[in-house]
Amino acid sequence: MSTETQHKAAEEGPETTIPLPARSPERSIVLVGLMGAGKTTVGRRLAQKLGLGFVDADAEIERAAGETIPEIFERHGEAAFRDGERRVIARLLEGGPQVLATGGGAFMDETTRANIAARGISVWLRADLDVLMRRVARRGNRPLLKQGDPRRTMERLIGERYPVYRCADITVESIEGPHETVVDDVIAKLEEFRKGGDAA
Repeated sequence: MSTETQHKAAEEGPETTIPLPARSPERSIVLVGLMGAGKTTVGRRLAQKLGLGFVDADAEIERAAGETIPEIFERHGEAAFRDGERRVIARLLEGGPQVLATGGGAFMDETTRANIAARGISVWLRADLDVLMRRVARRGNRPLLKQGDPRRTMERLIGERYPVYRCADITVESIEGPHETVVDDVIAKLEEFRKGGDAA
């Protein structure tokens, strides 16, 4: 990132957060998963049903940097983007409770995972390859799919990221069909998780 952009990212706050009690109602609901999993769409509807605010981490990163995510990737590289992402998510987690949608690579960062574990309940929206490909084909702003064969790239990302996403507190299948079905599944598993059950 440019010096100015780095300063903006640094102003977002420290990289780590202060933990909350495991069952605290102040914990945010943090949606994780690959691009196309439905984190933003499901997140907005989930927040509305739960009476919480909704925050899209990618939109907040763009606001903080004064650049779009494709521009950050192109001009500064993925490493610089991940550094800003880490700081922005740490800051957002301090502002819960809310529904927070994260970018596909955010949960891969060890510090970000620790911060989410400290102040959130992580929900993995898991989707099959064919579902993901149909969804991402509708949008052309996916930097990681700009080079090479998009399907092969997505297959590689599934192989790399799904084992890490399995660390999430809750797993919900993001299937084709009404998003309300996925939202209801998330709510049911959240209730089970908060009661101390196994919602994975």
